[in-house]
Amino acid sequence: MSEDNEDRDDSGWDVDPEDEQGAAVVAAVGRQLKVWREAAGMRVADLARAMGYGEDLVRKVEGGTRIPRPEYLDKADRVLKAGGRIAAMKRDVETTRYPKRVRDLAKMEARAVEIGAYRIHGIHGLLQTEEYARALFEMRLPAYSQSEVDRFTAARTARRAIFDRDPAPYLSFVQEEATLRRRIGGTMVRRRQLEHLLEVVQLRNIAFQVMPTDVEVHAGMDGGIEVLKFGDGSAVGRSEGAFGGRPVSDPRQLRILELRYGMIRAQALTPRESKAFIEHVLGET
Repeated sequence: MSEDNEDRDDSGWDVDPEDEQGAAVVAAVGRQLKVWREAAGMRVADLARAMGYGEDLVRKVEGGTRIPRPEYLDKADRVLKAGGRIAAMKRDVETTRYPKRVRDLAKMEARAVEIGAYRIHGIHGLLQTEEYARALFEMRLPAYSQSEVDRFTAARTARRAIFDRDPAPYLSFVQEEATLRRRIGGTMVRRRQLEHLLEVVQLRNIAFQVMPTDVEVHAGMDGGIEVLKFGDGSAVGRSEGAFGGRPVSDPRQLRILELRYGMIRAQALTPRESKAFIEHVLGET
């Protein structure tokens, strides 16, 4: 494989300069890698050649401006004979590869004991297959680079760890009918997404509902809504059509979002009807 191909496939991601915490972690890992390389008596060119990467990549990783992929750290561990101590840095680097706003969202979701969400334009991120998520990122304009698509897709699919929690949080979703019918990624991607939804809606801690298009007016006409509630009694919510779209935690503002979401659920199909609706749409594909 050529040097250009290696850089494209395995180089990792540029550090977000606005993510101070993530940048500090990557810089610390880079310094450690440089110490290991120098202790082994290797120049940058020597390490790059031994690992199969370009010299520029090694310099960027050591300089803390590029987030190394897990494979990079595994290779460095073997070449520098670190006995697993470099490979162990993968845990430190793992979360920095995701955008800060996604990490913050994932942290809130990991704390939440209850999540309620209404979506208009696409399947909720927690319910997306990897293929569906990738298709969404690939259609963005201005276009994302392939590295950004990979990074954002990995970040979104990593959030699905919420389904492995014990005790499991209560999750409630209302999706507009159009989000199930739109052929995001093509027929097969859409079909697998619908099949995945049918699996998810079987979980006892999930309520999934569909808002039919023929409901002319309902409480979600102003935009999507999401409310997360935590074990200490606090909560945070956001709606595209309320409070400037910003997150809110004031009890009075949260009450408005909860009232709207409750009305949306009342106007949508029941969970049983919604499951039958998914099966019907899947049968049409």
